[in-house]
Amino acid sequence: MTEEKFAASMQEEGVEDFAAMLAAHETSGHRLQTGQKVTGTVIAITGDSVFVDVGIKVDGIMERKEILDAEGKETAGPGDTVEAWVIGVSSQEIRLSRSMSGSGVAALEEARDAGLPVEGRIAGACKGGYSVEVMGKTAFCPGSQIGLATTEEADSLVGRTLQFLVIRVENRGRNIVVSHRALLDRERQAQLEVLLEKLNVGDTVEGKITRFAPFGAFMELDSAVEGMIHLSELSWSRVGAPDEAVSLGDIVRAKVLSISKNDKGQVRISLSRKQAQGDPWQDVDQKLEAGAVVQGRVVRLAPFGVFVEILPGIEGLAHISELSWTKRVTKPEEIVHVGDTVAVKIKDINSESRRISLSLREAEGDPWQDAAQRFAAGSLVQGTVDGRSPHGLFIALAPGITGLLPAGVIKNAKNSGQYSKLDKGDSVTLIVQNIDTTARRISLAPEGTDATAAVDDKAWKQHANLGRATENTGINTLAQALHKAMQNK
Repeated sequence: MTEEKFAASMQEEGVEDFAAMLAAHETSGHRLQTGQKVTGTVIAITGDSVFVDVGIKVDGIMERKEILDAEGKETAGPGDTVEAWVIGVSSQEIRLSRSMSGSGVAALEEARDAGLPVEGRIAGACKGGYSVEVMGKTAFCPGSQIGLATTEEADSLVGRTLQFLVIRVENRGRNIVVSHRALLDRERQAQLEVLLEKLNVGDTVEGKITRFAPFGAFMELDSAVEGMIHLSELSWSRVGAPDEAVSLGDIVRAKVLSISKNDKGQVRISLSRKQAQGDPWQDVDQKLEAGAVVQGRVVRLAPFGVFVEILPGIEGLAHISELSWTKRVTKPEEIVHVGDTVAVKIKDINSESRRISLSLREAEGDPWQDAAQRFAAGSLVQGTVDGRSPHGLFIALAPGITGLLPAGVIKNAKNSGQYSKLDKGDSVTLIVQNIDTTARRISLAPEGTDATAAVDDKAWKQHANLGRATENTGINTLAQALHKAMQNK
């Protein structure tokens, strides 16, 4: 701030604020230190000097050649913003420089002691790093101190001009070590401190996805400052790898979960992308309704059923008894696999407990819905032997529909020997004696049989699908406990 701007601000604010402004004005110049990077506005260019307003009482001054390009043209003028390093501080002036200039061992030692960056040209790759031409000398930059992306090939760096910090000057300049990474780390630390002054847990921030790790994705919060989004916080949906939820370069919003320091003093910022998106269960009752048939993706298999994601972050459970009408299911993988897209019917929604009951078999349609018309009592039907038990033969009449030829009926039949020889898979023609669609039972008899035989319930219980539920049966108690345990996990 110039003297004229300071006086004008005093008049605008009023005499009552004079003491506070004077105190701030007089002490502000002492905040800058040699080696500090500042941003200012060019005030004027006179002769060989450039005057820069850096926000304090004393203006900064840099040499005019600092803003000239290779052709001698000025790259900045009055009103333009420039970045520079503080190379000297006094009560009369603040000396600025885009980088340390000069040549020789003395200049290098001065840059080292002041912590000022120097401009260097990477002359070539050598064992363990790079040779760098800086201030008329040849310096060494270890490969670990170049600080650039590891994907860059060594040869692609040759010829590039970068800024370095001088780490070591020994043996009268015969041993000079520089580091580009140290400069990046210092700038990152300065930016991090500024960021931490205004960043709080619970804030929502926006940034770019910069890199992946097996445990999550890193998001750039500020130049060279990153936060980490754990795999579990990338999406409400289950993801096995970061690229399933985001891509490199994506601009995303995230919520700050924590800010902490490890034993080495490194700051860790934990973020959550999914929490910035809001809880998908909040309005699930408006998005889904019981009885609807929807498409979903199989995300997990459990001994008691299949978990299907029907909306991002919304999963439901299809109990093992709800997987098929046509076969006994002992393992879910007999029907579906993780990643399959399936149609499911929503049986029940409980938003409070975050549970949705699904059915794969009902989404396909109930084969018993029109069974009374297809297999009317007295009609002749053809089926395939599905199994034998002491109670009789079970005959598959259609997918999901099985009838029973009772043992008593077989015994009293004129050609009982014919039926005793039938094996699984054999075809047979029979008459429907009676049908009970509520109990899902069909009793069969050989052609020409008039008498009906009582059917033992034990026969049907033996043949019933393992774990099969009736229309109103939900998840049993054990399944509920397992479901809740896996959700908590």
